[in-house]
Amino acid sequence: MSSSAVVSQKQESTFVPMLIIGILFFIFGFVTWLNGSLIPFLKIVCELNEFQALFVTFAFYIAYTFMALPSAMILKKTGYKSGMVIGLVVMAVGALLFIPAAQTSHYALFLAALFILGTGLTLLQTASNPYIVCIGPRESAAMRISVMGLVNKAAGIVVPILFTAWILTGMDQFDDAVLASLTESERATRLAELSSRLVPPYIYMAIALLGLAAFVKLSPLAELTLEEEAEQVEDKLGILAFPQVILGALALFMYVGVEVIAGDTIGLYGRSLGVAHFGSLTSYTMSFMVLGYILGVVAIPKYLSQERALLMSALLGLVFTAGVMFASPSSDLISGVLFGWAGIPTVPNTVMFLALLGFANALVWPAIWPLALEGLGKYTGTGSALLIMGIAGGALLPLAYGHFSSVSENPQMAYWVMIPCYIFILFYALKGHKLRQW
Repeated sequence: MSSSAVVSQKQESTFVPMLIIGILFFIFGFVTWLNGSLIPFLKIVCELNEFQALFVTFAFYIAYTFMALPSAMILKKTGYKSGMVIGLVVMAVGALLFIPAAQTSHYALFLAALFILGTGLTLLQTASNPYIVCIGPRESAAMRISVMGLVNKAAGIVVPILFTAWILTGMDQFDDAVLASLTESERATRLAELSSRLVPPYIYMAIALLGLAAFVKLSPLAELTLEEEAEQVEDKLGILAFPQVILGALALFMYVGVEVIAGDTIGLYGRSLGVAHFGSLTSYTMSFMVLGYILGVVAIPKYLSQERALLMSALLGLVFTAGVMFASPSSDLISGVLFGWAGIPTVPNTVMFLALLGFANALVWPAIWPLALEGLGKYTGTGSALLIMGIAGGALLPLAYGHFSSVSENPQMAYWVMIPCYIFILFYALKGHKLRQW
């Protein structure tokens, strides 16, 4: 892609585009990792089981499947900069739809709002990821993506803490036992009060998104042009001849699925174990992801190749998943040793391993992108859209976990669904990315 994509000569420094794209990646993280707190919240407000609650992730991430290729078409007509502006405006519409959803506590409206937010994010992701890959040498692309990941996951640390402080105060009055003791009308009134807490923050979010759209529109962000774009769209089926990108999209499907499971179900699982601060548990996963991204920034490519980083991530994923399944749900020894001494609330060991998956997952996305796009030539644009579609794993795999968790007496064991995902990522790290023919 580096040979087929150029940034306008008007932009001599990479600092300004990296800064602007970094702001966008913060928005990606803020909106995306809010889901981890929304899931247990909406489970209470809309009186859902685990499977139903995880349609939050389905509605959000399935937008990537439906909108990736249309986004590529939109960007071809509008350009990348205008496409980012359109994406931010679409996201603002989704944020505003949360207002009637919160006022009515209608779950379908919440899901529609999440789908629209995901649609806007799809357009933003399709426009911004090529910048990061193209802006410098390919062998250091994973390092640059790691920088963006740091910004993204920093938002993932902040947003659950803010959500807990602003929305999830006084949650003892919404415990299952307390709600069960109320009359039907009293329970409805109490849940409506809880739901209405979402209105102010989503109004502020919509205002911020519209302001950011204006900022990007007026910014000096240079246009990204693909020199061979006109040629590459003539035969889109040609992308099927490249195993590295087809298998890369599947690997991303698996990766996003396990990333979302680790980040978005930890609150649900923590609540089932009686963890009081369940609404902020996503911050634990994101904190370990930040540590993983810091490792990527420091080590890639000087000390650690992109292939080795992916291999290490897959192996750690398998180890930590085993920890989630078989560690003690009653002991908090691991978190006590790691950070309990610092005054950070401790969590059961099995929850701790779920958070540690953030570290295992951190370098998967940065490593897969440059490996999958290697050697695509004129099919780079189509390959990028295909990789974006892999984000649909975040829609389907958490639902699989939710199903097995709902029908199982022990939701801890339902995390087995991540094992085959990490095995496939391991295969891609060892062999899949090297294939150039079927």
